Amino acid sequence: MQEEYREYKEPVIQVLLQPEEKLMEIPRKKAKNVERLLMHLGIRPYTALVARDGIPLTPDVPLLADDNILVRKVMSSG
Repeated sequence: MQEEYREYKEPVIQVLLQPEEKLMEIPRKKAKNVERLLMHLGIRPYTALVARDGIPLTPDVPLLADDNILVRKVMSSG
């Protein structure tokens, strides 16, 4: 009986960064929640809208492997 070995694939999160329209894969271990994702991207909290399936997420929401996340940088004008 021959054993089949599968290559380990690290869990990732798919992120679409706007307005740049940059699609990237972030290792889940670096982005276990929204706050850590923003830190990894170098974005200050509350300066970006983060959403999953069109639903806005707060900084404490956990992110799961294979999530598709939208990060839209927002600016206020005064």
